[in-house]
Amino acid sequence: MSVVCLESLTFGLGHLTRAADALGERLTLLTRDPSFYTYELERLPKDALDVVEIDTFDIERVTGLLRHTPGLRGLISSTDTWTLVGAELTDRLGLPGPEAAALRLTRDKAAVRNRLHDAGLTRGRAAEVTGTGTEPRESLLKEVGLPAVVKDSAGTGSQNVWLVGDEPELVAALDEATGRELKGRLFAEPYFSGPVYSAETFTWSGRTRLLGVSSRLMSPEPYFREEITAFPVAFPQARRAMLERWLGEVLAAIGYTDRFAHVEFVLTTGGPEVVEINPRIGGALVGEGMCRALGVNVYEAMIEAALGRRPRLMDADLPGGPAVAFVLGYPAAPGVFTGVTGLDRLADMPGSPAWYPVKRVGDPVEHLTDSRGYAGIVYAEAETAELATHHAVAASNALTVLTEPFAPPEATGREASGG
Repeated sequence: MSVVCLESLTFGLGHLTRAADALGERLTLLTRDPSFYTYELERLPKDALDVVEIDTFDIERVTGLLRHTPGLRGLISSTDTWTLVGAELTDRLGLPGPEAAALRLTRDKAAVRNRLHDAGLTRGRAAEVTGTGTEPRESLLKEVGLPAVVKDSAGTGSQNVWLVGDEPELVAALDEATGRELKGRLFAEPYFSGPVYSAETFTWSGRTRLLGVSSRLMSPEPYFREEITAFPVAFPQARRAMLERWLGEVLAAIGYTDRFAHVEFVLTTGGPEVVEINPRIGGALVGEGMCRALGVNVYEAMIEAALGRRPRLMDADLPGGPAVAFVLGYPAAPGVFTGVTGLDRLADMPGSPAWYPVKRVGDPVEHLTDSRGYAGIVYAEAETAELATHHAVAASNALTVLTEPFAPPEATGREASGG
């Protein structure tokens, strides 16, 4: 019997492989580039799972491969990039999966905002940017107001997001956006002020369990670069219960009835406001942190859901474990990644800090205003999320992510056309 994973997040493949084995299933990873998972694969036995290299965007080819996979019982798609591909594949093959309409909706942030507004779950609507000249600017000012956020309806990793506080900033954002390649379409929504969090939930048959909340410490405005995360935030019981009810209403409003969700929200003076809804487990080291802090391999729920079975995670008493925190390691300047100094100091620091590499030596680092720029992650533990954050930040401060300037373009000896 086998379960197929259509690509994966950077970390978590080891937990997923062990979860499949514990449930008597064989895991197969379909990927365009196995080297993306080098860190995880190097820490697994050679025969722990099957890795098949294939163009995972080629739905016809992947469908053919899956139709000839012996004992196929489930498909997992846990990334934003392949969400809709996974939905199409489960539909074609008649495998258990969330409603495709709900998944398509989550990939359209403007539509999510307006669906929640219609349900009375947000104070603001989204307005699409259409037309040229002053017309779109005047329309956005009227429909959304200021301050506002202009962003890609299908963006990821805080890419193509502009905070605008006045009309000149709005003009500049719209001008800059015209030169960007978007995954969706440009829209604007109100900017909600307050601390940012991510709710880590599991939903089954329409009932949502809040597994915990991750803090999300961001860079200073106007950017939205993710920098520090800790789990679980120690909300008072009454507020946690309120958040669980609210999250259940939010997910029900978009028709998301099954599986993990990673819901980013701002805690404003008027209550929680959704930033975006991701129909998956959290990225970076959120999944790793959940396994350690909750005391269970939460990826078993991912396998059970793929098989169409009610996951035990919905009802389990969670034994708990250490709170966790991690810091994303960015270099000071763009360039070619050359390594990290200070790793030898981590062994003498509290919280059992560890470095999880993301980039390889020689990789380019071009963008430092969003999450494309971090080279790795510093992870640490403690008795509370607050103390774990202190441990992770202290360890991160001992490290330096290094880059060398990009080489200048080679001279061709010829004048460029029009030069």
